[in-house]
Amino acid sequence: MPRWEPGSRERLQTAALELFAEQGFEKTTVLDITARAGVTRRTFFRHFPDKREVLFSGGVTDLPETTLVAGVAEADDGLMPMQMIVSAIAGYDWDALGPRPRQRQRHAVILANPELLERELIKHEAAAVALTEALRQRGFDNCEARLAADIGIAVFRSAYDRWLNAGDGTGMSQIIEDVLAVLRTTVAATAGSPLVP
Repeated sequence: MPRWEPGSRERLQTAALELFAEQGFEKTTVLDITARAGVTRRTFFRHFPDKREVLFSGGVTDLPETTLVAGVAEADDGLMPMQMIVSAIAGYDWDALGPRPRQRQRHAVILANPELLERELIKHEAAAVALTEALRQRGFDNCEARLAADIGIAVFRSAYDRWLNAGDGTGMSQIIEDVLAVLRTTVAATAGSPLVP
């Protein structure tokens, strides 16, 4: 077997997702993944520290803390916090994540495993904290910044779920508009009436 082959990272990801779907995350070993991908264990560990990182390194998991925070930092001064976050979500190249079927596989594996789901939620919480700090650095107070960050992450998660299940031709801009329309309707329904009886 050659010491290095181009595309080994992608082959490892494909093999891992197939095996996770076939036999479950817990029952799949690194040896299973490398055998399916046709690479050595050493090659696996050159790309990933463990099998969980096949799901969590790069791609959508890095979006909130990188693209969203950078989008807030670079946003026009006249925008409000939610506008800054939504602009960053809309500006991301969602197709760069890879084919939607592969992203759907990844998402299904995470949802089926409590440990992986917890890790995903921790990453979203870390992103909300980073967004809060980015908004505070733009001059917004902590309460407004944290609320906007939490809502922004909820919008991101909802948009991502819709993107996963939409047809390949459905653009993220339209999906985000749809999510924001639901948010506006939900907020408007409670306007003027007490939330606590």
